[in-house]
Amino acid sequence: MDTATLENSQVSAAELRFEWPLCYDAENFILSRIDAFTQQNSFARTLATRMRDETGTLLLDWTDYLLLPSSDEAELRATGYTEDPLADAPDAQKQLWHPEAMLPRVLIAPTNAKYPLALGIRPEHVADFAGVHGITNEIEGAPLSRFRRMLISEENGARFEAIERRAYRGYMPADADVKSYLAARELWQTRRRMWDDDAQGMKNGLECITQMVDLVGKDLACHLVFEEERRYWQKRNKAAVEQKRRQDSLGLGWTNHDHHTFRSSRECFVDLIKAWELLGFHRRERYYAGAQAGWGAQIVEQPVEGIIIFNDVDLNPDEVEVDFSRMPLTAQPKLGTIGLWCGLHGESFLEAGMHHLECRFDFALLREQLAAEGVNTMKPFSDFPFLKQAFTEGERWLVRTLRAERLRTNGSIDEAQFGEFVKNGAIGSHLENLQRKGGFKGFNQHAVSIIIAETDPRKQQGH
Repeated sequence: MDTATLENSQVSAAELRFEWPLCYDAENFILSRIDAFTQQNSFARTLATRMRDETGTLLLDWTDYLLLPSSDEAELRATGYTEDPLADAPDAQKQLWHPEAMLPRVLIAPTNAKYPLALGIRPEHVADFAGVHGITNEIEGAPLSRFRRMLISEENGARFEAIERRAYRGYMPADADVKSYLAARELWQTRRRMWDDDAQGMKNGLECITQMVDLVGKDLACHLVFEEERRYWQKRNKAAVEQKRRQDSLGLGWTNHDHHTFRSSRECFVDLIKAWELLGFHRRERYYAGAQAGWGAQIVEQPVEGIIIFNDVDLNPDEVEVDFSRMPLTAQPKLGTIGLWCGLHGESFLEAGMHHLECRFDFALLREQLAAEGVNTMKPFSDFPFLKQAFTEGERWLVRTLRAERLRTNGSIDEAQFGEFVKNGAIGSHLENLQRKGGFKGFNQHAVSIIIAETDPRKQQGH
């Protein structure tokens, strides 16, 4: 058996899995406990209303954990919650999670009560949240450390807390190596993104990640990489700037992110996945649209940091059975939507940055609120009871003449398209509005195929 065959034979069950279950019982249980909590804590109740009215977001999607009484444990486990394999909680508390749903984690306290004892929301930075809301309570945990916590309000025995995480799923503060943290962060902030040779750029990025991992470990390196990737993407997307302003008005940041989407040329795709592996990502399901839409995607997830990435690449019909995340794909003369986007703007890993960030919202409400701010949303490409998705209208980016000339020379675009892209640019990025129900953790392959086709730069000419 050759190496490629051996690698393909070692594909995990997670990679082959396509359908994720709907976990309405678990979600309804959690929602009932969040509702019981807000009835006891007026600050939480008011904030939940402001989240909806001012940011189009839901308290559920900001909730990091609930502390529930032991009387809730049996019913919670019956919905699919089980022990968290990465638990690190106080000895007297059990730490549970739902492995098949996107729902908050739960701590079980050895006491009885009629409502949750605590609810912790997760803003990006606790100090920012405190400053916005005028909270002067002490922050537990050192700055830049793995876990920080602050009491927001305690009413009727219900503690409302804000917590801050860095590459850690537990609940125990620890000291931070600030010098190494800052050194690793600067490595990614200052790395070279623009290269004439993308292969060299990928090599440089892999080397940079290796240095970061040596300094702070893969989990914290992952945190730092994606903090910067969101920042880089945001500065080139007006919809993102507006929505971030709205969320920062409540001190929240971007921790309602659902997944990050990177586009890659065929030649660089294996190196892209190698980069994520260095940061501790595990492969999840793969999409094989092939003959249907000319693309494929490998989804990966970092279990500690909680980052999910949708990695897109052009794929031919005869490659649908290939593990394209491990086996190199050769260049092809005819570019699909993904390849053309990379040809115009560069690799997502390098010059272009992310194609989009998808965050969790109240789907209909966000559309209305953004429209009032002059940000329009495209037609939904998923519109199910359990999954709603839509892009904001695309952000048009300038195209470097050198890139357009390369595409014209190799026949990927014609003379008219060359003139259009050089003069008016091409659609580069979006913010994606998503709402999940039933804790649904998956994606809709057919819907993604449709939106990929509709966002092909060749279809945007003259708009």
